[in-house]
Amino acid sequence: MRLKRENFNMMGKLGVIVLGMFAFGYALVPIYKAICEMTGINVLALSDRQIPGATSSQPANTQVDLTRTITVEFDANSRGPWHFKPAKNTLQVHPGELTTVMYEFQNVQNRTMSAQAIPSYAPAQAGAHFNKLECFCFSQYTLAPGEKKQWPVAFVIDPKLSKDVSTITLSYTFFEVGGKTPAAPVTPTAAVVPEKQAGA
Repeated sequence: MRLKRENFNMMGKLGVIVLGMFAFGYALVPIYKAICEMTGINVLALSDRQIPGATSSQPANTQVDLTRTITVEFDANSRGPWHFKPAKNTLQVHPGELTTVMYEFQNVQNRTMSAQAIPSYAPAQAGAHFNKLECFCFSQYTLAPGEKKQWPVAFVIDPKLSKDVSTITLSYTFFEVGGKTPAAPVTPTAAVVPEKQAGA
């Protein structure tokens, strides 16, 4: 009986502590507001320009190479009855500059489909320096009949890219998942002239 009474008293004390902690946490917001009103400072509500010592503008990205301009061409290949194209065919970018381009897709079939894109680059050496931060090629997508989508590709070209490269072609092949995976698009190469036969 005595043990039961002690347990009951302990539960009552713990209940009071829990209620006290809840009340204290609930009261923190009005206490904070009161202190801010008394001191006249509310750092959380200040913009960057109002905070003492803050700069008026964002720091420049020192990784961008403004001395170089690279032409990026966007290509779209679709293996199936659907529409797939970039919103822009070409952009001028600086190495190190964050750039975003949109791709448009529409399922023109009368059935639901799942599809995915495979990227390729020309010249091939550019692929190691073409860093995609966001890309629809990372995932598969399911689209209802007639459904339209727009997907972004956010990328940065590594400033370490060879200075000989002034144009990069980013090509996507969009194919239906479950079908045969298509080969990457063949990049055009210079025609090889056969050597003349001896004595010709």
